[in-house]
Formats: sequence, C-alpha cells, structure tokens
Amino acid sequence: MVFQSFALFPWLTVQENVELGLEAQGIARAERERRAEEAIDLIGLGGFESAYPKELSGGMRQRVGLARALVVHPDLLLMDEAFGALDVLTAETLRTDLVDLWMERKLPVKSILMVTHNIEEAVLLCDRILVFSTNPGRVQHEVRIGLAHPRNRHDPAFRKLVDDIYALMTRRPAATARAPQTADAGFATQLHPVSTNLLAGLIEAVAAAPYFGKADLPALAAQLQLEADELLPMGETLQALGLGEIAEGDLRLNDAGRRFAQADTDTRKAIFANALRTHVPLARAIRRTLDERWNHRAPALRFRDELEDHMSPDYAEETLQAVINWGRYAELFSFDDEADQFTLEDIDTAA
Repeated sequence: MVFQSFALFPWLTVQENVELGLEAQGIARAERERRAEEAIDLIGLGGFESAYPKELSGGMRQRVGLARALVVHPDLLLMDEAFGALDVLTAETLRTDLVDLWMERKLPVKSILMVTHNIEEAVLLCDRILVFSTNPGRVQHEVRIGLAHPRNRHDPAFRKLVDDIYALMTRRPAATARAPQTADAGFATQLHPVSTNLLAGLIEAVAAAPYFGKADLPALAAQLQLEADELLPMGETLQALGLGEIAEGDLRLNDAGRRFAQADTDTRKAIFANALRTHVPLARAIRRTLDERWNHRAPALRFRDELEDHMSPDYAEETLQAVINWGRYAELFSFDDEADQFTLEDIDTAA
C-alpha cells in the first residue's frame, strides 16, 4: 500500500524503510538489500539509499513509499490518494513515471487499485473507474476507459470522459426514487462546513466572465485549482442554500445567487440570512428557539443531540459548525463558544 501521508519511519534510511516489508517476510539480509536496491533504482532514487526522510523532498519521500510497496512484489498495489499531498508539478511527474513503468512492464504487480478525488487523474491513469455515492458509500457508476496510454489531457475524447464523470457525480436521482422528506429529516440534513468566504468567491467566479452564471465544473475546477472533493461540496452547499443548482456537470446561479454576486456586504448578509431561514431548517429552528426564549439563549447540546439521532457524531458536529459560522456571518444569531450556547446578543432581533 502507498499512503497519502508518506508514512515513512524518520529514524530509518531510505534503504531501511524499503526493506521493512522484506524483513517482516523473513527474507535473508543479502536478498533484502539486493531487492531494495533494485526497487530504489526503479523509482529513480538511486544514490539516496543512505538518506533519511527529512533530507528528501515530498516527491522523493513518496517514491520511497512506492518502492517499499513494490519491493515485496505484490499482486495488487493499493494507492490511497498517493499524489494528493504533493504539489502539482511533482504529482504530475510521478503520475507520468508510474504510467511509463506500467507500460514498460517494469512494475512487479498485476493490478493497481487507487483512490482519488481528482477526476482528471482517474481518467489519465485508470482503465476502469468506479464512482461511489456518499452516505452510505456504494458503487454508483462504472466507467470503462478505452483510451490508449499515454493519454493526452487535451484530447477531445479525454475531455469528454472528464465531463461525463462530473455529470455522473452531479446527476440528481429521479424524483420518484426519493423518499418523502419529513420535518425531522429536513432538520437533520447533513451540511458541509464550507466557509462563507469560499462560497462568496465561488459565486463571484461563476457570475463573472466567461461563465456569466453557468459554469462547466471541469473548467471551473481547473480555473480555481480545486479537486472534485473540494468543488462539489461547495456547489452542493450553494444548492442547499437556494443560491444555485448543480446538475449534469454544471453549476448554475439562480436569481438569488446573481443578486448576491452584485450586492454590497450588508445586502449579501441579508440575502444569506433569508437563504438560511428559507432553505436550512436547522438554522430556522435555532432562530425560532432563540426568539421564543426569554433570555434569547439556547444550548447547542439540544441541537447536537437531535442531529446525532440521524447521523454520526462527526457529521453532526460538522453540520452544527456550518450553521454556527453561517448564522454568524448572516447576523441571524451569535454563538458563545465558552458557554456552548446560541444567543441573540449583538443581533438585531427584528432581522
């Protein structure tokens, strides 16, 4: 397995890190050294056998992780977002090297299974792509990639595949397949903890040229240098707030989103407050509770427990933090971190 975080032992040299798996298998020392040196040379780190991880760049450390996985000659190489922690140029170099080694049949593996949130990376490297749904994570679509290696990112066929996968990931289920939404379900809808600064920046980018309110997600991701797992939650949040719609690989602003893009700061806050009241039942419930209380205070524990009846504690906390930050920005309510309470202090109760 090749990890996203390198996962090297800092007190061991490159040679010693690569030999770990062989040592665990009981391979004799001479054979371990020979196979480790071959793996190190294969991934382009010859001459660095005696270096320690702290002396290596991020890309070189990831090469060590790759050599450590390859040296045991596995049938299946597992890669967990192996390029995610690297800068753009280093990641691209490693991807190219991996494809070259695979095409030249120099990798001692039968198959590679990789997890990635980078759609272009998946199309660039893989022959078969499985698109997963969320909550629960299940295989939702399978896409076969028939393009020969090496692949050209600018090839129309390549771009179409990227567009098609974005469309699959943003396609709404048929209305008949949806379960009727109860008040409780609406209250406990999971929210992404996306900051209002990011949301405002996204709205401005989509409203401006060359999109003018409707953006192709692959093009937008490239412009903003965001991967799918960063861009899609932002688009879904705009949709949840009633400021836009994300579907079939496009992000469209509606009238409220366009007004937000053109508005000044105070008007933006008013639009956002109205969006919270109208489209986020949890925010509406918090404000209603505060209005009804004589001291205009309410413990967060009450809402946290309610959320945990419908989702995991981690998702509940993320959802609560999202509403706290959005409510503060919109001046719909305040939050006392020390007391862990919602409050209307410093808020115009006529809002």
